[in-house]
Amino acid sequence: MNTLDVTVATIGRAHGLRGELALNVRTDQPEERLGRGARFEVSTGTGPRTLTLRGTRRQQDRWYASFEEVTDRTDAESLRGVDLVLAVDAEDEAEEDPDAWYPSQLTGLTVRHVDGHELGTVQGVEHYPAQDLLVVRTPDRRRVQLPLVEALVPEVDLDTGVVIANPPGGLFDAVAEDEQGPEPETSAPPARPQD
Repeated sequence: MNTLDVTVATIGRAHGLRGELALNVRTDQPEERLGRGARFEVSTGTGPRTLTLRGTRRQQDRWYASFEEVTDRTDAESLRGVDLVLAVDAEDEAEEDPDAWYPSQLTGLTVRHVDGHELGTVQGVEHYPAQDLLVVRTPDRRRVQLPLVEALVPEVDLDTGVVIANPPGGLFDAVAEDEQGPEPETSAPPARPQD
């Protein structure tokens, strides 16, 4: 079976004293993927760990989760920022939505400008509350973050291994270094006293 790693949620701050955690949900199927008993193998600052979902609840469009292995606020706080990733069957996912893709599938793809010239290679996707950012390594080894929105990334073609981008002007331009060094400082003439 060919599997894909799907990030279901990122753990947010602790909520309460008994280990409940806020979740930043990153799937369009949270009810299905965040079912009671779901097991997540996670990496923490102290090493690998298994988390078994005890339950979830929603409050004002926010998701909260409790795990069998997390029983107090201190332990919950240590998990902040950890991604909850599930391995899913790639074929089932493709059948459900043939145009869908996952961040793990983008790494290594070539990024081309809408006019055809190469901008770089996808290094990964960084997730932020406002939007995700496509991290691109340019041919001259710079790291550029491109907002992953349809207006700026109109096409992702997994079959050809290409991401088409329409970045704002200047985002991928190299910073020109003046070979002569900085301009000499000039000082303004002293101000003349007013009569």
